[in-house]
Parts: sequence; structure tokens; C-alpha cells
Amino acid sequence: MSVTQKTATGDGEASVVAKLSTLDRFLAVWILLAMAAGLGLGRLVPGLNDVLAKVEIGGISLPIALGLLIMMYPVLAKVRYDRLDTVTGDRKLMLSSLVVNWLIGPAVMFALAWLFLPDHAEYRTGLIIVGLARCIAMVIIWNDLACGDREAAAVLVALNSVFQVLAFGLLGWFYLDLLPGRLGLGEGESLDISPWKIAANVLVFLGIPLVAGFLTRHLGERELGRERYENGFLPKIGPGALYGLLFTIVVLFALQGKTITSRPLDVARIALPLLAYFAIMWFGTFLLGKAIGLPYDRTATLAFTAAGNNFELAIAVAIATFGVTSGQALAGVVGPLIEVPVLVALVYVSLALRRRFAGSGNASPGNA
Repeated sequence: MSVTQKTATGDGEASVVAKLSTLDRFLAVWILLAMAAGLGLGRLVPGLNDVLAKVEIGGISLPIALGLLIMMYPVLAKVRYDRLDTVTGDRKLMLSSLVVNWLIGPAVMFALAWLFLPDHAEYRTGLIIVGLARCIAMVIIWNDLACGDREAAAVLVALNSVFQVLAFGLLGWFYLDLLPGRLGLGEGESLDISPWKIAANVLVFLGIPLVAGFLTRHLGERELGRERYENGFLPKIGPGALYGLLFTIVVLFALQGKTITSRPLDVARIALPLLAYFAIMWFGTFLLGKAIGLPYDRTATLAFTAAGNNFELAIAVAIATFGVTSGQALAGVVGPLIEVPVLVALVYVSLALRRRFAGSGNASPGNA
């Protein structure tokens, strides 16, 4: 059984990792190779990052948008959209997600940024921007690899996208301008980002693949029937999710390879609070999900949606406000450099915890 083609078999006590396909089993290797390839291309091919950076519309990178679309489409085509009401009716899940993502997450990143980088305002600001940009894209695939609840992931990323449009600018003002001044930490900063630009980011990185996945599921079931659609069509497009992920990683790191490799000590300083952030958010939220009685699949979904961040939005905001060569932009770039391997590792941690999870054999209604 491939994780990218998982079905609800109810064998939570069996070793999931032992049943992975070759592609899935060596996922961490492929991702590290993709990161290395991207960094190498960005460093060794003259002008490549400039060429890739110019292929954009409205500040949105078309190569990255293409990669994320390819990555997210197969997973969103697997979602049972007729079961979304079982997720929206789960008040513990919905309320926990809102609190963790929009109250706790930004506050944790703010505290860590000041704790680790009290003497470097640019990097500190960049990290806070990363903390404000809640994940709406790549978390879809981390959740699927960890056998999380697909329907819950679709609902929570949609919820995050709405709050991102409404709250990003307000939280940016609070954590970068108002709060530092009130705490006597120095002069505040403001972000040059409009709600419309955030809405465009949400539309491209979530709206398009979500609509494509919904239409594929609706039309596919109508033409093929549910059994043929799920057992015949979905396994054929499933590997595309990982191919899209690897393509996105190569492009992303090729775009920023020169910046990252030319400032290794600065990258290390930025990496420390990021590592602490991902660990605190994922493990803390996983424990929260277990404590409030969520089943494994929804607990995993809650944890990954809390730990992930919208790196594309964070980088775009940092560059638009402070410039492409700024420390804020570098902090945004280092975000996915650390997030990708850490969340891949947490996929394996999650799968290991699944076997010990109380009631793990009882999937939530969304995955039944």
C-alpha cells in the first residue's frame, strides 16, 4: 500500500512504512536530492535564478505555481467532498485549528524570533512574516503521506486561506509594529502588502487545484462510478503528487540557491528558531489533538496544518516590502530550506506514533 494511494484498511497496528512503494520509501532521499539539485543549479548556472524569477504574473512565480498545482491536484482529487460536513461539524477540530494557527502560531514565532535573534532585526522580521503565513498548499501532501484525514485537510486549508486574506495584514501590524513598541523592544515596522495580493496568492496556490480536484471527483464518479474512479483512476494519478513536490523543490531552491549558499552562517542562525518552531508547533498540536480525543488521522492533520507555513507568500511579502537582497527576504527563503526536510521527518514520526495511538484503528468518518 502506497501512502499516496492509501485506503482506509483499518490496519493501524501494522507497519505502514514497510508497505510503502519504492517511490514513497525513499521519499526523504528524493527530497534531499531535489534540494541539492536546486541549490546546485541556482549556484552553478549563471543567471538561472534571474530567468526563473522573471517568469511570473503579479509577483507569483509561474514555475512554482505549476509545481504546486501538479503536487496538490492528485491529493485533492481523492477528497470525498460529500463528506466535508463531517469535518465542519467537528467543533473541537475546527476551533483547535483556528486557535493554534492564528493565535498560538504567530505568537510562538514572535517569541522565538526575539529569543534567538535579538540583535538582528532583519532576520527577526523575516521569521515573524513566515509565522504569519499559515500553510495552505504543501501541507496537503505532508498530511496525505502521514495518512491524515484528507477531508479535514481540505477544510482546514480552506479555513486558513480565508483567515489569511482577512488577518495577515492585521497580524503583521500587531506583531511588527504595535507589540514591539508596547513592549519597549524598539521601533516597529509595517508591511507593504494588500489583501488583494494575498487573495491572489490564495486563489493560485489553493483555489485552482481545489476546483480541479473537485471537478475531477464529481465528473469521474459520474462517468466511471465510485469504485472504478477510486481503484482505477486515482492510483494512476497518485504518483504525480510526489513528482510535483520534487519539481517545486528544485525550482524553489534554484531560485534562491545563490542567496542561501553564499551566506551559510546567517542561514544557520535563522535555522535554529525555525527548527524550534516546527518542533513546538507539531508536537504540541499533536499532543493537543490526542488530549481532546481526536482520532489519529485528524490529529495528524491538525498537527501538520499547524506546523506548515505558506513559504511563497512569506517570500513574496518580504521581497515586496524590504527588497530581494534584504535580510527579511533571506529569512523567508530559509523557511522552506528547513521546513521541507523537517516535515518529511515528521511524516515518519507521525506514522510511528500512529501504531501506538489510542483508538488508531477507528478512523474518523471522513476516512471510513
